[in-house]
Amino acid sequence: MGLFHAFLSDKRSKNKIKYIGVEAGGEGIASGRHAARFAGGSPGVLQGTKSYLLQDNEGNVLGTHSVSAGLDYASVGPEHAYLHDIKAVSYTYATDTEALGAFETLAKTEGIIPALESSHAVAEAIKLVPRLPKSSIVIINLSGRGDKDVQQVAQILSADKAVS
Repeated sequence: MGLFHAFLSDKRSKNKIKYIGVEAGGEGIASGRHAARFAGGSPGVLQGTKSYLLQDNEGNVLGTHSVSAGLDYASVGPEHAYLHDIKAVSYTYATDTEALGAFETLAKTEGIIPALESSHAVAEAIKLVPRLPKSSIVIINLSGRGDKDVQQVAQILSADKAVS
């Protein structure tokens, strides 16, 4: 639940804050290579917990893909499923490409190396902020350090440049 928890329990913030969760869109929802349970999954049971998960029509768990190992899982926590269902939080996704771009942008502009998990949220903020009033306040949960991801990101970005 991360940063949501403190704000959701504050009754004064009701209707003043828009909560957005960002899932791993991998190579895009249509590709089937993602880990976006709300955008590409359905309600089901995994490991004894009812939530949203990536599954086939018979309930068999599908494989997932994300540039971020921490988001590469077929289900989502039941509290997120509940917040989704009561429409307290809106959920979207960022693709691997968007997350990598956000990783690079935050590192270059702010000197902050975000974890790849957090880079998905940064990618959504990059899309969202230009459409917001200037008086808006945006909080992004940078839930981890990206030093563990730097080598992986460098390999991916250098491979992408070699192909271009």
